Amino acid sequence: LQLQASGGGLVQPGGSLRLSCAASGFTLDYYAIGWFRQAPGKEREWVSCISSGDGSTSYADSMKGRFTISRDNAKNTVYLQMNGLKPEDTAVYYCAATYYSGSYCGREMDEYDYWGQGTQVTVSS
Repeated sequence: LQLQASGGGLVQPGGSLRLSCAASGFTLDYYAIGWFRQAPGKEREWVSCISSGDGSTSYADSMKGRFTISRDNAKNTVYLQMNGLKPEDTAVYYCAATYYSGSYCGREMDEYDYWGQGTQVTVSS
């Protein structure tokens, strides 16, 4: 069971990136997916999550209105569209999955069982 996060890169402030989290070895249909990030010298923090049941979404306050999480079960992939990027968004972004078929998705790292390797996002002029 593997998750592959991709789509990171260098972008100017105000720019956009779309991160992808692709699953292999299992289907994401019954998994809640979370995105977390870790900036240098800081603890890993929760960014957003999406449930498996009804696709309910949740965002950290600083991401609301700028980030959008979505899932395409046919492609076995979850996306994180990031707009209006700021230098403080610079971090390694990780996706994580946990088997849960309801309308809940968690905000804590220990709620997730499977983790991707991370993709670097750098916001700088």
